[in-house]
Amino acid sequence: MSERSRSNYAQINDLNVYYETHGEGEEHMCRNIKPLFNFEPPVNDEEVRAAALQYVRKISGFNKPSKANEVAFYAAVDEIAAASSRLLASLETNAPPRNREVEAAKARARAARRFAS
Repeated sequence: MSERSRSNYAQINDLNVYYETHGEGEEHMCRNIKPLFNFEPPVNDEEVRAAALQYVRKISGFNKPSKANEVAFYAAVDEIAAASSRLLASLETNAPPRNREVEAAKARARAARRFAS
């Protein structure tokens, strides 16, 4: 069955099975893409674009695209940044906003544990 003929539910279910099988039940995210929702002050367009760029780099395998792929690469970055901005604007939460310094300290602590000898 082609990807186009499969339902969105089936594709999402496949991702859940992948995470359960390969991620030992945990969803793993690229460490370079940071959560952007629910911060005070809210994220800006630069931060959203940087996350979109990291995502496109990750899935394309290019850190910097060739001239032949440059237009498609940066068009994808623009589209993902726009979609991400729409998503962030539409999300709601009752949780208090996260503090950037506290989150950065947590990230440093995780890195220290991960790279400890």
